[in-house]
Amino acid sequence: MAFGADELRVLRRALAAVLNPAQLPDEDVRECLELAESVDEAVREAGRLRAFLLADLARYRAALPGGLTGYLELLQDALAGGYVPVSDDLAALRALRGDAVAAALLERCMRIAERHVRERLAGGAAEVRVPAARRA
Repeated sequence: MAFGADELRVLRRALAAVLNPAQLPDEDVRECLELAESVDEAVREAGRLRAFLLADLARYRAALPGGLTGYLELLQDALAGGYVPVSDDLAALRALRGDAVAAALLERCMRIAERHVRERLAGGAAEVRVPAARRA
């Protein structure tokens, strides 16, 4: 998330007010509240974008092998955003490992998935992700 010059000015004043709690002018309070609303909206938008990306990824995975290029690109984008590959991703990549990009991505996904499992077993992750195909 990037802030503009005006937003940084408001943020700096808000932090200064926290460190030196004096009476704030009404305009400063209003600007801080507006900044908080903007940050909240950015967080909501990031959540919507992530949900869209993961739904798109599932659609491309379901269309394999026809959507190979799109699937591989979306999976790489999702991994860059912190996505932990599910068993459906690993199975799809195993089936496509004749493709050099898919084979390299399979290795990367297996390392990520293994690290995630180890963290869960060690108590480092609170959430267990269940692939959509396995739910209900």
